[in-house]
Amino acid sequence: MTLVRRVHNPLFTMFDDFFNNDIERFKGFDNARNNLPAVNVSETEKTFHLEVVAPGYKKDDFKLHVEDDLLTISSEMEESHEEKDGKKLIRKEYSKRSFSRSFTLPENVEAENISATYNDGLLGIDIPKKEVEVKAGKREISIS
Repeated sequence: MTLVRRVHNPLFTMFDDFFNNDIERFKGFDNARNNLPAVNVSETEKTFHLEVVAPGYKKDDFKLHVEDDLLTISSEMEESHEEKDGKKLIRKEYSKRSFSRSFTLPENVEAENISATYNDGLLGIDIPKKEVEVKAGKREISIS
């Protein structure tokens, strides 16, 4: 099972973005236009790993939470700059950036053990998998 990105149209998966980005651009889901950071997803036998490309942020700017089977990564950052000439304000500039990305978690993950690190503009999120019970195959049952 794979992680699925929830955007406005749930039919698009996160892997569609990687393999067929032109369709999403046509539909209006271009990440650059919507100021959404890129997310790289990889999978090993034991974990899913997400890398959120977010330079210029601090680790305190991010909020991660899991509700039911939905992992949400969000951030709200405000910057301001003032120039004064004595007591007179000459110029004041400010900007605000925010985003929110959500991913549906598959049944085989340990949501309570998700961990995250932020280093050099990359937010790394490790989602450990749990062992899934393998069901027995087809077998004959004798009748007594």
